[in-house]
Amino acid sequence: MKTDPLDTGGKVGIIRSLNGLIVEVQILGERPDAKELLIVEGVPDVFLEVNMFKPNVAVCLNITNNQKLRCGLKVTRSNRKVTVPVGPKTIGRVFDALGEPIDKGEQINENRRPISESSGVKSYRKSQKMELLETGIKVIDFLTPFVKGRKIGIVGGAGVGKTVLTMEMIHNVTQNEKSLSIYCGVGERIREGNELYQTLKETDVLKNTVMYFGQMDSTPAIRSMVGPAAATAAEYFRDEEGRDILFFVDNIYRHVQALTELSTNMGLIPSEGGYSPAVFSELRRLQDRLSSTDKGTITSVQAVYIPADDLSDPAVQAISQQLDSVLVLSRTVAETGIRPAVDLLQTTSSLLTSQVVGERHYQLASRVQAIMQKYDSLKNIIAIVGENELSPVDRNDYQNAKKLIEFFSQDFSVAERYNGRPGQYFKIEDTLDGIEEIINTKKPEAKEAAEK
Repeated sequence: MKTDPLDTGGKVGIIRSLNGLIVEVQILGERPDAKELLIVEGVPDVFLEVNMFKPNVAVCLNITNNQKLRCGLKVTRSNRKVTVPVGPKTIGRVFDALGEPIDKGEQINENRRPISESSGVKSYRKSQKMELLETGIKVIDFLTPFVKGRKIGIVGGAGVGKTVLTMEMIHNVTQNEKSLSIYCGVGERIREGNELYQTLKETDVLKNTVMYFGQMDSTPAIRSMVGPAAATAAEYFRDEEGRDILFFVDNIYRHVQALTELSTNMGLIPSEGGYSPAVFSELRRLQDRLSSTDKGTITSVQAVYIPADDLSDPAVQAISQQLDSVLVLSRTVAETGIRPAVDLLQTTSSLLTSQVVGERHYQLASRVQAIMQKYDSLKNIIAIVGENELSPVDRNDYQNAKKLIEFFSQDFSVAERYNGRPGQYFKIEDTLDGIEEIINTKKPEAKEAAEK
């Protein structure tokens, strides 16, 4: 992030107070713009971003938490905002939230756009039949259809497989599609980011991917900026080049967490659950940018961390409300060894309709959900009296539910290096055939009871 020393603008004032990342600048001269970068005299490598205003005071973020600041230093305008490079030169590259390369490649200084400004293009959804994208993952293709231009969330607590499932989707979908992929890593482990980078490089997927990272060792300011930075790149390719974008976020909850940390530092009053209302407005602003237009589409996959495995957390609810499909990963299922550890009852999708997936698929999904609901209610009975006390029909449905749970388990290509088992890819038709075979299977005694 560099500025032209000749374009320093006028004097703003002096630093009045320092509190962590928050720097208050007493305005004695020109009033800067919101989100503008300010330059500290004598410390050219430090930049302050104007976040909000108080009477005669600009409240700024010390983006990189540079320790060279002190009270009394003079501050001037740069007349610039945080920008990231966009365009063909960024494809196959890895950047941080400030547009700086972190892949040891050359810096790109031309064709940069501010991350705080939306493209302004009105979102638009075509009225014709929706286009399904096959992921090769049985449970996703069946319960949460992956539709071009829509959003799907992978929701779960720590260690239940969100990142691995996201990586498998990147591996499968980007190899089958000619569209451009943009990956946004927010607040996740550095090891995971490096593993993903190496996986994409080895599978030759990186050449059609742009990556942005603001990982767990970054300041909350950087972590809150990486989402808008990636969205800026996606908007460019969608609007200027008419591309179809696959936008992956891991983890969107960390974006909310970073905004919450900043709100706390600025002394904003939190609402229910400890989140400031401003956090949810910023979240909505980001989600609105990940929309489709008449020029191109953005299809988004977002991993969502659940704090303390609490699905009712206000932030999780706010994120889920802006998604078309929510795939819920369960710790209870994970403990049984099933991967992906999907909770078949909690998983929902507004796109699972006969108009989108077809009548056969829709009817099978309705029957599977009914069987799983029955399975859930029978578990408590079986724990008391045992499975043999069930009626033949109930026992048959219970066994079929167990078969379905096992059926949705599959090995992933991205995990082959760890478990030695080759990854599996399933066509949607093969998945439907397998489910149909299970739920239409009836034991002789159950069939006889049903006929009576």
